Amino acid sequence: MVRKNVAEIIQHHVTFELEAIDRMSLNAYVPSLQTGGGVVYFLKTQLGVRVPSTVMVAPMSERFVAALERFAETEGVDLVTFKTGQRKDDVAHTYLAKFQGEEGVLFVGKAQEKARVFRTEKRRDAAGKKYPWIIRSTAMPNHYYVYVVDRDFGPLFIKCCTYFPYTAKLCLNGHEWLKRQLTHRQIPYEPLDNGIQSSAEAARVQRIADTMDAAKIDAVFRKWLRRLPHPFAAAHRAAGYRYQLSILQAEFALTQVLDRPLTGRCFFEEVIRENLDLGRPDQIQLIFDRRVTRRTPGRFRTRVLTEGVVPSLHVQYKKSKVKQYHKEGQALRTETTINDTYDFEIGRALRKLPALREIGFTANRRLLHVESLSHDCLIGEDRLHTVIAPVRVQDQRAAGLRFGDRRVHALMHALCLFALAPTGFRHREFRDHVAQLQSRDPETYPAGSMTYDLRRLRLHGLIERVPRSHRYCITPTGARVAMFYARLYTRALRPASSLRPSGSTRAQRVFDRLDAALADFLQEVKLAA
Repeated sequence: MVRKNVAEIIQHHVTFELEAIDRMSLNAYVPSLQTGGGVVYFLKTQLGVRVPSTVMVAPMSERFVAALERFAETEGVDLVTFKTGQRKDDVAHTYLAKFQGEEGVLFVGKAQEKARVFRTEKRRDAAGKKYPWIIRSTAMPNHYYVYVVDRDFGPLFIKCCTYFPYTAKLCLNGHEWLKRQLTHRQIPYEPLDNGIQSSAEAARVQRIADTMDAAKIDAVFRKWLRRLPHPFAAAHRAAGYRYQLSILQAEFALTQVLDRPLTGRCFFEEVIRENLDLGRPDQIQLIFDRRVTRRTPGRFRTRVLTEGVVPSLHVQYKKSKVKQYHKEGQALRTETTINDTYDFEIGRALRKLPALREIGFTANRRLLHVESLSHDCLIGEDRLHTVIAPVRVQDQRAAGLRFGDRRVHALMHALCLFALAPTGFRHREFRDHVAQLQSRDPETYPAGSMTYDLRRLRLHGLIERVPRSHRYCITPTGARVAMFYARLYTRALRPASSLRPSGSTRAQRVFDRLDAALADFLQEVKLAA
């Protein structure tokens, strides 16, 4: 088997590519009923109670439960009580396989689950007199799952809590929405489980996928909310007690269909071996474009999971993560799952979806960029000679960057650290890293020496100054050259230079065989392993 590097696989072996929103979970809540004061106001103004108590909403809850069960009977669908530990998706797939229509209700499920609710507790004032006080608490009320097939969105479900303030949850799949849109427009495509495998109109498919937005999601929720029993009466809704949607979880997927399964296996063999350190904070900030310091809370790690023979790579950043796996032996799936929008200082309101999709899709691309850069560092013989030799640009001359020179390798290793930094780097921070890589105190590495080195890197085309600033950024050529120097030195030259035959004829023969094997190995893996 001929090894292929990551960049080659992405550039030459992808037959179809699609970026699309995948699964989304959204909370439905009434904004004015999220505090105790708001609940008290509702009880007084809408239910007319003199002494506010959550006991007064019991009739509302009973009517809501009765209406939900009556809805299942009217629709002629099963009311299923989920068993403990039972996978709800498996039940839904069974009903979906039997469904024949374009749109309708599959079934209604019921399960007892924990929920955040309001309760009334008794307190005493300074005189010892009891009075009711409404507080946040938890309970285990019944939740009703209404599984439906929508004409535009395909399978989705709405989960309703039967305890005040009657929060709900909407779960849908963007790929299923896309498949429906392609079918409506009579665009031929080959489906992939939770994705698209191919289409002769790839550009048009991508344009349609880009049109899925907050307005369409909100519209499908309102559409089914009108058909389902509502816990709040029409008078309550007219007074402003209406549901709003917020993003609980969102997945942003990049699917790259490969020409054959072997290519996918090659990809993961190379990526997993080279990128087990992606969970480090300095790597995480490259992928998510977020600065990570000692004060940044959350977990940062990389996990490699093997289910059967199919590996998957998981990179975790706080409560969000990027997952990469070989989907059905046909496609490379890279997906960013955002579980808490505040990880990126963005609110949860549905209108924030454009900002989140930008973060999610960019993270997918940056992960592939990091993987390609860390693995494919070949620069070619001509480029190597150009870097090693002195260079003259207009009237300016700079010395060559000699391979094997300790100071040069410190510069190259430091460039690797800033290879994907979105804002580049300053003279001082780069100088600190270069000094440490030479085992020197930064104070003993003069600023003039750093200026000289930056000038060398700039004239060789490895870095460039950011306009109207004192910052530098690394060029694509610079990133590859730096990675080449670092990899070749640490993985070939340094280990080989430490090998010495002991002087005997037998030891010399063993050393010669080892030297030949090392040369063959480096040729096979192209210095990337």
